[in-house]
Amino acid sequence: MDTSSVPSPAEVILVVSGMSCQHCVNAVHDALVELPEVQEAQVDLDSGTVRVTGVGLDPAALAQAVEEAGYEAVAG
Repeated sequence: MDTSSVPSPAEVILVVSGMSCQHCVNAVHDALVELPEVQEAQVDLDSGTVRVTGVGLDPAALAQAVEEAGYEAVAG
């Protein structure tokens, strides 16, 4: 099988402010994994960051999804 035409996953780190509990972590995670291009979102409450993996990620769209969930986010 020729895998040269299959896009490889990319990674975006978001810095999220406003998260203070596990509910916040779940809300941010759920907002991101609902996006079709997101394969995985690893939220770290202690550092306030999210490691997002997927194909065709748009950092601005990722940040917007987090903001629509009620938090501030910027690509790090």
